[in-house]
Amino acid sequence: MFNHILIPTDGSTLSLKAARYAAGLALELKARVTALYVIPPYVVPYAGEGIYFSTDFTEKEYMIGSREHADKALLRVEAILAKQGVKCVRQSIVHTSPWEGIIKGASKFKCDLVVMASHGRGGLAGVVLGSQATRVLTHSKVPVLVCR
Repeated sequence: MFNHILIPTDGSTLSLKAARYAAGLALELKARVTALYVIPPYVVPYAGEGIYFSTDFTEKEYMIGSREHADKALLRVEAILAKQGVKCVRQSIVHTSPWEGIIKGASKFKCDLVVMASHGRGGLAGVVLGSQATRVLTHSKVPVLVCR
């Protein structure tokens, strides 16, 4: 049925819950698994009209720190999968929005199912903060399983 499962993670407890569910599913289906972390790109601080805010770190330092954070989150997913005897490939990509990065990752790594968490923000919080899961569901060309 499904041969390659993508597990996006942000390192949160809910995303790890989705990873546990995906591990069981992958085991049952004998599917391959890719864990994905979407890193926001470095943005030069700018406030308009020639005003520039200096930062204490360079783009290179930002990327090193972001990749370290991504690696920690991905290692947690890998550990959850390993407990159930499932191997995974860890990947991180840089993209401006998590939902688009997830969809791009599913395509790039040729995944046929996305298993992800939803933080369940509704009402005004959902409108203001946006729902990455809803956007992935709306735009994905592959099936998406949302865990809560």
